[in-house]
Amino acid sequence: MHAMILAAGRGERMRPLTDAIPKPLLEVGGKPLIQYHVERLAQAGVSLIVINHARFGEQIERALGDGSRFGVTLRYSPEGEEPLETGGGIFRALPLLGDAPFLVVNADIWTDYPFDRLPLRPEGLGHLILVPNPPHHPGGDFSLAGGKAGLGGSPLYTYSGIAVFRAGLFAGCRDGAFPLLPLLNSAITHQQISAEFYPGTWLDIGTPERLATVQESF
Repeated sequence: MHAMILAAGRGERMRPLTDAIPKPLLEVGGKPLIQYHVERLAQAGVSLIVINHARFGEQIERALGDGSRFGVTLRYSPEGEEPLETGGGIFRALPLLGDAPFLVVNADIWTDYPFDRLPLRPEGLGHLILVPNPPHHPGGDFSLAGGKAGLGGSPLYTYSGIAVFRAGLFAGCRDGAFPLLPLLNSAITHQQISAEFYPGTWLDIGTPERLATVQESF
């Protein structure tokens, strides 16, 4: 399986830590956040990883190189100073990812989810990992019933930033900045997105305080 790490966010809420480096290169336990994902994806059998980046993105390329020291091939999808949002970033990277379903993970999460558990060929257009709602996102995103993600009902869970997608999810899209959520909502409406709930370790590292929480575990 191929994978994509979403690393193009501006990291505004992490300032001043991100005034000179991109958020994925902030360190935890002596290693950049993004390196943990690269290493765990390699352990899960992923052979090629595409990383998108925007501001300070060249620092990510210098830090990780071609991936050979991790046992994977790394390719990069630069977006310039202004990121393309999640949907636009994935769409631009599709030619690098190939035709098969691909794994997607946000660079700024901390998790022990076992990537090798993800379905290689999900039914429909994608498969989402849902987690318990964190304090900063109590309302959740999607419901879960019969292995399918839903837009209504109760309870609602939080989308973890971990998924497997088919390129067909982006059919009809054009190059440029656009969010992923409307595409997911449309596919969910048509019962084209499966999902599972993961109760294990997961944290959205969106603020210096949450980064410090992870640091305390080392």
